[in-house]
Amino acid sequence: MTTFKITLAYDGTGFVGWQRQASGTSIQGLLEDALRELDERDVAVIGAGRTDAGVHALGQVAGFSLVRTIAADTVVRALNARLPSTVRVLAAIEVPDTFHARFHARVKTYRYRIWTGEVLSPFERDAVWHAVGALDVGQMAAAARIVTGRHDFAAFQASGGVTRTTEREVFSSGIVSERSGAGGELGSGHGGALHAGHDGELITYEITGNGFLRHMVRNIVGTLVEVGRGRRPAAWMGEVLASRDRARAGPTAPSAGLFLVSVEY
Repeated sequence: MTTFKITLAYDGTGFVGWQRQASGTSIQGLLEDALRELDERDVAVIGAGRTDAGVHALGQVAGFSLVRTIAADTVVRALNARLPSTVRVLAAIEVPDTFHARFHARVKTYRYRIWTGEVLSPFERDAVWHAVGALDVGQMAAAARIVTGRHDFAAFQASGGVTRTTEREVFSSGIVSERSGAGGELGSGHGGALHAGHDGELITYEITGNGFLRHMVRNIVGTLVEVGRGRRPAAWMGEVLASRDRARAGPTAPSAGLFLVSVEY
């Protein structure tokens, strides 16, 4: 058998998420269906991260083993021929059979995009949180820096989430913004262009860490937006973090603005 590591990108709109579910279409399910046809047997696919419904990926990683003798570049072509256009395998390499896409991942980076203008391009509707109204980017950036380091992130875990430990290490957490004038264009974080009919700002939050709890990034973003709207000071982020209480944090940001950017091993 040959074990492969693949890197793939997908538009998460309309999918139930990465993980195969009892109903609905998942990324894992699509890959396993395609590989069953390719290898003429059931093939288990393990992903680096279980992205939720509506969450996108620029550099998701997955691993699987095939009985059939096949070159890595042929795997890419064969899978893309069997997958919908919203899911693309970008690369494939042979790896030792001990490779585990999830357990061996050392660093993951996520990106979240927020548009503050009154009018949102229809081409961006599934790739950004349309949070109308000015946000204080300086205060948001100050709050974002507070989550760097090793902490217990229980306050940002999905309600009812179960995991062995809620401690994670965040290597970087920061915000950048770009402003668009009336009728202008603004470059997007995933290759498109955001055409705004009114003034607005594209705010991009990026976080890199050794692992993430379910909804952790979206809950951090929801908390940052509360700070940006002036409802809380930047220092509140530290209070929420220390509380370990999900009820103390901000709302869960919509899934559409979230991208899994990369996974490092």
